[in-house]
Amino acid sequence: METRFRKFVMGILTTISLCGLCGGASRQIPTLEIGAVPPDFNLPGIDSKMYSLKSFSDSQTLAVIFTCNHCPTAQAYEQRIMSLYSDYKGKGVAVVAITPNDPRAVRLDELGYSDLGDSFEETKLRAKERGFEFPYLYDGENQKVSLAYGPVSTPHVFIFDKDRKLRYVGGIDNSENPKLVKKRFVRDALLGGKPVAVEKTRTFGFSIKWANKRKLVERAFAKWAKEEVGLETIDRQKVAELLKNKSDKLMLLNIWATWCEPCVIEFPELVTINRMYRGREFELVTISLDTPDKKEKVITFLKKQQASCRNYHWAGDDKNEFADVLDEKWRGEIPYTLIIKPGGEIIYRHAGIIEPLEVKKVIVNYLGRYFF
Repeated sequence: METRFRKFVMGILTTISLCGLCGGASRQIPTLEIGAVPPDFNLPGIDSKMYSLKSFSDSQTLAVIFTCNHCPTAQAYEQRIMSLYSDYKGKGVAVVAITPNDPRAVRLDELGYSDLGDSFEETKLRAKERGFEFPYLYDGENQKVSLAYGPVSTPHVFIFDKDRKLRYVGGIDNSENPKLVKKRFVRDALLGGKPVAVEKTRTFGFSIKWANKRKLVERAFAKWAKEEVGLETIDRQKVAELLKNKSDKLMLLNIWATWCEPCVIEFPELVTINRMYRGREFELVTISLDTPDKKEKVITFLKKQQASCRNYHWAGDDKNEFADVLDEKWRGEIPYTLIIKPGGEIIYRHAGIIEPLEVKKVIVNYLGRYFF
């Protein structure tokens, strides 16, 4: 009776979790039950090799971890996954990670804690940056393997014994904050020769981005397209005040003009960055150096770009006056981009077209990658 009740409760928890901690359309995918055999797979790894269950047949125990790039909880567990791999690789345990998300089902505003999305190429980048040595496989193309295992959120662990029967499913431990960890579920389940005391636990993190969530991405873009786009005039005094950044937000300040082709090329990336991070303590501000008589041209461009951020138009004709107040290190070329901390400290300068990933790293490293 107790066992049946426990399964009932865990089933409810699974259904709730599948709705996603971050909202969006739910998809009730069943998670493998204890005792199940692992569904086979044939997936590409970040090392360009193909992997299947047979690739790990020499290992007594197999730990399959579903994780991803953009989820702050998944990022918080990256080092612990690396430690699991290094600590157990000589003890007959194979640790393999699989990224399950459809990258086209991730909204831009779900990327506020990351510099990378969940595409295969971005997964390769994250693995290289972090120095992942464990096999990291990509299932974002059709999600067949993920649908077969049924992960709820990232990260989600499945541990199979030497007979390839599922002995544990759930989270890695009890807290994404390593300082608060008191229960190490996965390490306890990997203790050789001992029964698994806790076979199932909840998983907390971003919900799996199943392909049916692409409609939420489409809705987001449609909503953003309707946002109001404004333009204000700014003079020397207001520029000086702006640079003090008396707000509590990190400010990305971009200097541009409609006649500047590199500015036009770069601008869509700025809009993307704004949509990624504006839900946090971040703000995009633009200043156009078009002459005062080009106001209509400037606002038309901004509306076309859907630049629903804070936009200014330099009020004067003297660009040297503007340069003097903006930044003594600026030589005058545009586009010119600054990232300014609350209080006015400039932590990033760049003349010319930005490298979007570089800028995202500066932003997210300042704002933080984790919830804690």
